[in-house]
Order: sequence, then C-alpha cells, then structure tokens
Amino acid sequence: MSCERNGAILCWITLFLSHWTRAQISFSVSEEADKGTVVGNLAKSLNLNVRDLQSRNLNIASLYSKKYFEVNFKTGDLIVNERIDREELCPNTMKCSLNVEAILSNPVVLHRIEVVITDLNDNAPEFVETSHFLNISELSPTGEHFLLPLAIDADTGSNSVKTYRLSPNEYFSLDVNSGEEHSVSAELVLLKALDREKQAVIKLVLTAVDGGKPPKTGSLEMDVHVLDANDNTPSFSKNLYKARVNENVPAGTFVIQLGATDLDEGDNGRVTYSFVKRANFDPSKMFLINADSGEIVVQGNLDYEAQNAYEVHIKATDHGPLPRSTNGKLLVEVVDVNDNAPEIVVTSLMNPVKEDAEIGSVVALVTVTDKDGGKNGQTQSKLTGSLPFKITSNYKNYYSLIVDGALDREACSVYNITITAADEGTPKLTSTAVVAVHISDVNDNAPRFSDPVINIYVKENSPVGARIYTMTAVDPDISDNARVKFSIKRDPNSIRVTSLVNINSETGDIVTLQTFNYEELKTFQFQVQATDFGVPPLSSNVTVNVLILDENDNTPTILPPYSEHGSVNSETISYSAEVGQIVAKIRAVDADSGYNALLSYHLSDPKGNNLFRIVTSSGEIKTKRRMSDSDLKTHPLVVLVSDSGEPSLTATVSIEVVVVESAGDMKTPFSHAPVKKENFSVLNLYLLIAIVAVSVIFLLSLITLIAVRCHRTDGGFGKYGAPMITTHPDGSWSYSKATQQYDVCFSSDTLKSDVVVFPAPFPPVDAELISINGGDTFTRTQTLPNKEKPKVPGGDWRYSASLRAGGVMQSSVHMEESSVMQGAQGVLVQNWPTASSAADAEGGEVSPPMGAGVDSNSWHFRYGPGGPGAPPQHLKPGEVPPEAFIIPGSPAIISIRQNQGGEDDKSDFITFGKKEEAKKKKKKKKEKKDKKDKGKDDGDE
Repeated sequence: MSCERNGAILCWITLFLSHWTRAQISFSVSEEADKGTVVGNLAKSLNLNVRDLQSRNLNIASLYSKKYFEVNFKTGDLIVNERIDREELCPNTMKCSLNVEAILSNPVVLHRIEVVITDLNDNAPEFVETSHFLNISELSPTGEHFLLPLAIDADTGSNSVKTYRLSPNEYFSLDVNSGEEHSVSAELVLLKALDREKQAVIKLVLTAVDGGKPPKTGSLEMDVHVLDANDNTPSFSKNLYKARVNENVPAGTFVIQLGATDLDEGDNGRVTYSFVKRANFDPSKMFLINADSGEIVVQGNLDYEAQNAYEVHIKATDHGPLPRSTNGKLLVEVVDVNDNAPEIVVTSLMNPVKEDAEIGSVVALVTVTDKDGGKNGQTQSKLTGSLPFKITSNYKNYYSLIVDGALDREACSVYNITITAADEGTPKLTSTAVVAVHISDVNDNAPRFSDPVINIYVKENSPVGARIYTMTAVDPDISDNARVKFSIKRDPNSIRVTSLVNINSETGDIVTLQTFNYEELKTFQFQVQATDFGVPPLSSNVTVNVLILDENDNTPTILPPYSEHGSVNSETISYSAEVGQIVAKIRAVDADSGYNALLSYHLSDPKGNNLFRIVTSSGEIKTKRRMSDSDLKTHPLVVLVSDSGEPSLTATVSIEVVVVESAGDMKTPFSHAPVKKENFSVLNLYLLIAIVAVSVIFLLSLITLIAVRCHRTDGGFGKYGAPMITTHPDGSWSYSKATQQYDVCFSSDTLKSDVVVFPAPFPPVDAELISINGGDTFTRTQTLPNKEKPKVPGGDWRYSASLRAGGVMQSSVHMEESSVMQGAQGVLVQNWPTASSAADAEGGEVSPPMGAGVDSNSWHFRYGPGGPGAPPQHLKPGEVPPEAFIIPGSPAIISIRQNQGGEDDKSDFITFGKKEEAKKKKKKKKEKKDKKDKGKDDGDE
C-alpha cells in the first residue's frame, strides 16, 4: 500500500496489531535498478517461513508517492517495483535511504525497513559557464594561483567530481584542492612568467573528472588574457574565513569583516572586494559585501532547513591600470533555530473500534516529523485528557495509538483523541492533531426491566383475550442488539401458566386465555424473559405476580339448621319472655372475600318489626318488648341476609316463632330456643361445683393409689371396676360398675385433663400417661420407667370454634376415633368410641344442633371401630366398650348422679338434658345438695 505525501489522500489500513518490535532491518540497492531486482530476503530477515508471509498478510507501507518495493511471496524476497532515481529523491545529500514498514497480521507485528539507495555514476560533471576568461598580468610571478570555475556533478560520494585536468601547455598547471569537508576545487598555477608580446591570449581546456568506474568528464574552454603593468596582487589575511550566523536573522545582520592588502601604491594598491559567482550559487542573493571595507552582512532569508552552510568566494582586486586580484574563501555556517513545529501524520488502521477490543489493540499509526535539527528536531508525543487510549513509541518519531482501557459504546460512542507533539528545542514548539475514533456496538447489555417484581391485578370474570399488562424492557445497545422479544419462561414445577395467559413476543402485551374465578384461583406467578437479537443473545427475567380481584358473584349461604333440606324453621318462646331474649340465631357465609363477604342481617317482614328485632352484625333475633294479650301466637319472620358488595346480593330464610304459655311447653334446652341468661348462669355455677368435686375425688384417688402402690409388694395397682356405659332407646345414657377389673393410671395434670382408664393387665411402670387438654389433643404427661410403652390412640379430640362472616361462631366437639390402645404385655386391643361433628357422613359421631350457636346442648352418638363406618368388635349398637371410659374435657353440659347402692347394681347415670323428666330429677338433687353445701360452695366460688 502507498500513501501520497504533502496533502495527498492517505490509505486506511485496517489491521489488528498485538505486538510491535523496534528492530530495524537494513537493505541496500543501487539506483536505477531494474524492476524485479532483489533487495534482500525479507522472510529470512524476519525469521519467518515463506508460507507464513501470505497467510499472515504481509503488507509494505510507506509515505512515498510511489510504491518502490514489493514482496515476492514465493521466495520471500523484497524486490524493486519502481524506478529509483537517487538524485530525485535525495538531492544534495550524501546518504539516501527509503524507510518503509513491513506489517504482519495474526498476530500483528511491525518492522521498520531502511533501504539505502547506492549511487550510480549516471551523471557527468558539468560547468555552469560555457567559457571562462582570465586576465593575468605579465608581471605575475610564477607560482601565482588563479581560481578556476567549479564543476558540479549530481552524483555523490565517489561518483562526484574527484579531480580536474588541464590541457597541456607550458605556462600553467593545476592545483587541485580536495578538501575533506567541501567539494574539490582547482586553481590555475603560473609556471613561468608571461610575455604578452609573445602570446597575448592563451587558450586552455579545463576538464573535471568524477570518481566513477569508468569515470565521466566535463570540459570548459578558458581564455587567458595577459595583462601588462601592475605587478603586485592583493592578498587576504586568511586563506579561509569562517563565520556563524543564526537562521532567520533580519537583513543587515553583520556576518564578518574581510581584509586584503596590496603592496602597490595608488590605485594599484587600492583594493575592491566582490563576490565570485560559482556554479549555480550567487552569494549576492544571500549576502551583501561592502566593496571598499570588505564587510559582509545578511541580505536574504537564511533557512537552516534549506541549507545549513554557504561557501562564499570573494575576490579582492586592485585599481591599477592592469588590475590584479586575489581570491578568498568564506564558510558561513547557519545556526539552527527552533522555528519549526512538529508535524503529525496519522494513518488509521482500525476505525471503528469494537467496544470489546482488547487492551493493547492498535488503532492507528502516528508519524511525527520536525524539520529542525539536533534537539530541535527530536520530538515527544502524548495524548491530552483521560481517555482509554495511549500512545507508545515504536522507533524514533514513529508511534502507535493503542487501546489502554475498557471501551463502552453506551457511555461514549466517539472519542476525539487529541495528540500533542512537542520538540526538545528552546523554546519548545508543539502541534496537535485530533483523531476521531468511533466505537462500534457489541451485544454486551442484557434487556433490563424497570422492576424486579411486577404485580398485575385482574378482576375475576374478566373476558378471555383481555390485555392485562404490557411488558417493557430497555436495552442500551443499538440496532438488533437492542431489539427485544418477550416470552413466558416455563417452569415444570408450577402450574401451566401458558394455559392461563399468553404474551405477545413483539409488543409485550399479556392477555388472558381463560376467565378467572377468585374462589378457585386467587393468585399465580410466572416469569417473563426478555431476549435481545444480538449474537450471542442476552436475556433477563422478571417475576410476574397475577392477583385475582374478587367480585361480588356469590350470594350468601344460610348455614344449618335453617338451611337443612326438609326442615321446618320454627322456634318457640315463652309468653313471659323478657325484653332482649334471644329467639334464634341466623348464621350465613359468603364465598366471596372482603366487603363482598361482609354480611348483615335484616328482618324484611314488617309484621314482626314491632315484637322482634335482629342484630345486624350477628344475626341474633331478640325480643323488642314483652308479650301482650293482643299479640299473635304465631309470628312468621323473613330474615334477609345481604352482603356488602356492589351490587349487593341477598339470601332469605323464613322462621316461624310460636308463643307458648309456660316454659315447660317450650322445646328442650337442646332445641333452637336459648336458655335465659339468669338460668344459664346458675347452671354454669352448678357445673363448676360438679367439676371441682370430681377433680378433688380424682386427686384423692390418685394420692391413695400412689400410697397403695408404694406399700404393695407385688408391684401392681389396685383393682378397680370401670363403669359400663349403656345407651337407651330414648336417647339417655346410663353406666354401672362392671365386674371386670381395671388398672387406673392418673397423670400429674389430672385437675385440668381428662381421665383415661386402661384395661386391667396394664403394667404398673413405663407407661405413658395421656391427657386431653381442653378437649383439643392428646399429650404425653408422664413416662413410667419401663422399656415398653403403650401406644396411645392415633386420633385427636378437638374442640374447634371458627368465626364466620357476620360474627357467627360455630362450635363442635370432635372426638376422633383412636385406632389402638394396647398394654405393655400384649393385652387385648380395644377400640375407642368415636364422636364427631354432624358434618361427618360416616363413622361414629356426636353433634350438637346447628342453630343455637354455643348454647346448643343436643347430641347424637354413633360408634365405630378402628376405621370409620364399621361396627365395634363384640358390641351392640348403642353400647360403649366397658374396657375404656373417657370423660372428655369438653364444653358440653354434663350432669352426674352418683348411686352408692353397690350390691343392688343400680347404675350411675350420665344424663344429657334431652328429656324434661330427667332434667327435673337432676335439678331437685342439685337443690338439695346446694342447700347442704352452701357455705362450701361460696368459698370455692
């Protein structure tokens, strides 16, 4: 590749350079060499295989207008490509060389090659003058020297003018001066005195001979005119004068004062000074000489870069009738001044530069030149500002611009790099050049979402295909590297989100694929992936939470007992009912949530508004006033249950309230009618007394058993009979003492727990005592020190209370069946009775009526074996296994009557208040006992 100099268009070389060498390779070739002449073997000089030259893309770069050299890739030789004229390239210089750059790729290596152009003797010496005249006095003494014209030769070195020859004659000879510093000159020497009368004009031929082989010559014809008279010649005080003057000095600056003397008198002794024009140099253009005084001053513009020295010849001539003259020499040395700023030439190799370019990648070559000499021509280059680039020196004034840091197109896409070059002169001169380096994009940025988590709120029952959200992601790259597509990231462990929603890959619109139901699906989560079109593609994820918003699309549901199929919703109330007495309690639920499930209760029948009212929040129907004789005996009420949604949805239930004359005609306490608050409080007091009494009895029994156990020698517990529980067709229960003996174990938490009675062969030690705390779950309270432990029932007894919408409380006693109760010595496995809520469809159950809330005291019992739905082993329907008797710690109302009959085998009864007669008997017994233990009860309370 070649480049044009001084304003021509530079070539753009795109190479990746990873290493630079500062070694210089030198070759030499003769000028005028034929095209194809081998300069040298470049492959050998670079220590490369010839095959590697082409594979590594060897290029020869230079700043000359012609491509003088090229490489033969077959032989590895550097050959001549253009005619080389040394005199054209390097005029007036002793050494001529061409500097080119050899650039290799993969990896990139730069070598500087200097080709020295050797001179051929292709130019003959020439004289500027076509003829020359000399006036020599006949009085001139022998040995006098006369300066002859100077021949010029475009060749240099040994091919330049080496000597002069004079045609044969009897009067003159040549004195050739071959000085070391300057050109060869010749002077005519007078061998014998002249005689004008004998020969007035002497014709001579001066021949200049160069040092070539064969040598070339140039001739000049000279006429010597013999003058008569003035026989003394002026003479200079020095054979060679020297002077130094700075370049660029103004005109009139003093250079030197010459001095010449003539021994003659008068005009023959008066000397006049003048310049002698030699060849193509006229000293009068640069200097001015005072003809009378010999003072020389500057007249022209001295430029060190154009010519650093001047050889000036001066002639001193007297004023005699036959003037005589002498020649002197003045060497004027021009002193360099730092008057040239460095020149910067940038050859771009890689533009634009990729933003992921490695540190050390070469961007451009920088050449700095300074026309000054010495230190004034030595330069240093640097970059201005803080940039991810730096400039390094390759060889002398050759530099490389390389990457010195991480590039980021998103931060800066164009770098305007300012290169500053300064010389080492005094004062320093600087110059700058601005290089625009463009950064090309690389896909180094993944798309970014604005938030790490996106929450989308969607109303239930929204139409299919509705756009619920538009995803957006930003990629700071450009073009395809910034174009983003969206997709839903599949997760095999989660629900199939693709069946619920879909996303438009181009626009990011998320649309629904089905209608959502809040009651079935409240929320789901998936991830959206944004991927750009770069190579390789980059992606990022965002978590999307879809939250279904509830709508009021479910009507309130009335809970049992008023919602039971085929049931008659009727309630009774005593004629003497007080104001505020609870008649019934309506409970309802709503499948919606929030305000859509917030229920309120209203009486919609205006006929009942004057006697009854309903609590809006709880659904309790109460009396507004006392009964009067004018009131109807039957009051139909319609209860309207409304939610708080928009629009509000409602449900209705009809209740018929019947007024009875006395409390005895009312339904049992387990019916829908509630117990009065005053009676209910007295009953609680009685129950508290009974529970405390039973707990004291159990505690005393436990202490007695422990005492007996400590004094027994056989290591067994005392034998106690466990009661047999029997059900009757009328729904009541009774129990009697059985003849079978049982071991009784008590826990340390007897006062607040249930009592479990195990069968007789139960071991005295290493047994786990199990209590049912608050009717909730079994807990182990004590471990006796035996290796083998009994297994406790596998189920749990639960008392659950859940607060429904509208403030309704639903209560149940749930006793799950225990699978096995086994003794340590392999006793018979017994099944436990099962008691569960009325909601159970199989197995044993006990359930309170669902209408009166926590005031309900009506129970139904069924029994089951180890699994739900099967009858117990060796039991009849309605019987309780005699092997285990459990008094659960539940909130049920239990009355206990103890019979001390013993032998008459009268049964003790556990009576649930289902028959009015049993209730009256129990009440009479308690009244008697209360009167007897009144003082004690007050203290306990």
